[in-house]
Amino acid sequence: MSSSIDMDDQKNLIVTKQVALFVSTLGAFFTPFMASAINVALPAMAKEFSMNAIMLSWIATSYLLAAAMFLVPVGKIADIYGRKKIFTIGMAVFTASSFLTAISNSTTMLISSRVLQGVGGAMIMGTGMAIIISIFPPHERGKVLGINVASVYTGLSLGPFLGGLMTQQLGWRSIFWINVISGAVIFVVILWKLQGEWAEAQGEKLDLIGSLVYSVMLTALMYGFSKLPALTGAWLILIGVVGIGGFVRWELRIPHPVLDLRLFRHNKALTMSNLAALINYSATSAVAFLLSLYLQYIKGLSPQQAGLVLVAQPIVMAVLSPLAGRLSDRIEPSILASFGMTLTVIGLALLTVLTAESSMTFITAALLILGLGFAFFSSPNTNAVMSSVEKKFYGVVSATLATMRLTGQMLSMGIAMLIFALFIGKVKITPQYFGLFLTSIKTAFAIFAVFCFAGIFASLARGKLR
Repeated sequence: MSSSIDMDDQKNLIVTKQVALFVSTLGAFFTPFMASAINVALPAMAKEFSMNAIMLSWIATSYLLAAAMFLVPVGKIADIYGRKKIFTIGMAVFTASSFLTAISNSTTMLISSRVLQGVGGAMIMGTGMAIIISIFPPHERGKVLGINVASVYTGLSLGPFLGGLMTQQLGWRSIFWINVISGAVIFVVILWKLQGEWAEAQGEKLDLIGSLVYSVMLTALMYGFSKLPALTGAWLILIGVVGIGGFVRWELRIPHPVLDLRLFRHNKALTMSNLAALINYSATSAVAFLLSLYLQYIKGLSPQQAGLVLVAQPIVMAVLSPLAGRLSDRIEPSILASFGMTLTVIGLALLTVLTAESSMTFITAALLILGLGFAFFSSPNTNAVMSSVEKKFYGVVSATLATMRLTGQMLSMGIAMLIFALFIGKVKITPQYFGLFLTSIKTAFAIFAVFCFAGIFASLARGKLR
């Protein structure tokens, strides 16, 4: 009888693990996919709603800002009240907001729906990875995190290609309808099949003041970078920096902070792994954007053709990230992640010598090396982060890592925009400016390569985890 019960429990655990990995992987794909796919659809939206450039930028920025604002607070709430509960609510909010965005009939409704979508995205990003880490034993973490990371990068990288294809063939609203359908499916699977709950910080109080200060400070920093080189951007960044000081002082004073900074003070592996992630995302997030412009303006490719070239990178990432994750269960994660960062430096360095005559073979080779570097960095680095803390911190640490990604995305785009502003100015990219445009993107790739070179040492500095 006891043996039969044990067997049933084992079967239930296997099903729970499979379902958790399924919903987490799909959530990990669709949230970044939405953030990157929408960029290609912006011109179509601008045409339909007669939006100016500033309003248009808010369609993309509002999602990222809302997600970043709520990520860490939501991660802490999940640790206290239950990760499955917050993930489920997040999926419902994300699906409902995708529906509202798809039926939007005004700019106000569109941007408001995007803000709501960012909140739902934060709930998904801040809990999905924490759920699978809570279920899978340590010796399987690298494998499942590799699958999860592959989904994130695939969503980020395939977004522009699939978004452009869908916008061209079915209209921009189709991007949101596909999220409505997928979100509804995931929601049903969670309620029907995902058993159990995970809330190791149950009973702790939520730090409302810290959550508010964190949200305001991060918003000021991220939006400030997007406004550079305007004076407004500098002021917002200054407010954000002052906010960091206030946030640190407050968090170190209270017993149950929203982000326990003592974790970072006494945990070198956690600190350096997060720093390495921030550096990596800051140095790589704008690569697809810059190469997409290069391929269309300099090489004369259509958006669809450019997307086909750029897809070389995510294919390598999707194939090799799970392998890199499995290897990090046996080989020291810091070694694998540092190797990945080194490959990324090589890929970025190759792109610094781009010319109008560069062959498609050369560009594809650089993208393949970058894809290889991303794969060998991200899965082991994520494994290092999640393996360096106790279970009760999984939600907030998972959210912190996702925040590094969003902040890195904004910083990377901010650097690219700043370089364009300094070299080209506020002009349309026409043949007379192609020389300056090439100089701009090569300068950006050089800066990103230096970033990643510094990131190698941050990655190595975390020390051994086992």
